[in-house]
Amino acid sequence: MARYRLRFLLQEFDLVGPEVLIGRSPGCHITLEDPLVSREHVRIRVLEEGGAVVVDLGSRNGVRVNGRPVPSRGECPLKDGDRIRIGTQELVFAVVQGRELPGRTTGFMRMCNACGTPYPEGAGTCPHCGARTAEDEDTMSGIVVEPRRNWTFQLLGEVIERALATGRAVESDRLLRRASKEVDERLAGGDKLDTSHVAMIAGFAVRLAALDGGTEWLGWALTLYRRQLLMLSGSVVDAIERFDLDAFPEAARLVGTYCAWYKASGLSAKGSDLSNLSRLEAFAARRP
Repeated sequence: MARYRLRFLLQEFDLVGPEVLIGRSPGCHITLEDPLVSREHVRIRVLEEGGAVVVDLGSRNGVRVNGRPVPSRGECPLKDGDRIRIGTQELVFAVVQGRELPGRTTGFMRMCNACGTPYPEGAGTCPHCGARTAEDEDTMSGIVVEPRRNWTFQLLGEVIERALATGRAVESDRLLRRASKEVDERLAGGDKLDTSHVAMIAGFAVRLAALDGGTEWLGWALTLYRRQLLMLSGSVVDAIERFDLDAFPEAARLVGTYCAWYKASGLSAKGSDLSNLSRLEAFAARRP
């Protein structure tokens, strides 16, 4: 007799009920603390006649099975080895033959003291950072998956890009606030972001500033580069140069302040950095 389970990270979950609810809400059978996951994102139904299907519950960012999107409010049959993408998480659907299922169903998760990421109790070391298990680490029941340091910037970027491209300023703002909170937490924790990620998220912030008629996000983008001790990338400078200074005169002052900081910082600038600095100074000089 076939039985079914989901596998992700180092944990497995038996699909023993008629359905399993997955989402960001603590009331779900499997909780994914992921900014791209809806409170009730998907449901997996185990069919009486055998087999299982995944059902998209109208989630904002959708569900993919083996890279193919599941229609909103639609369902997709599952087979052994199918990979289900929910937010930034990938779960593997498995068919197990026979009555005995190896391993635990849910068990307990430990919270690593070193990196703050949950992992299954019983492991001698944290699979995320390699730190040895400490006796005083907190445990939690059920399954909780949180991306945090493994947060997928690219996937979130695709969602923000779609919102900006269609002029949905309110949704873009909501998504960027989630992203900026993650960025701020990582920087506060001593992380240094990949320069391509900095350019992407800062570029989105500048575009949103132009879209919503304010300079809050422009200021945040410039501050992000200052915290990283970097010159703005060419793509971010491109976005700034498209600002309408008649509508946003404050933008010139903010850019001018950034240029003054960069020149006083003592950072070694050459090549494209010098070119971008020159372009920014020219933009700041266009004050209406």
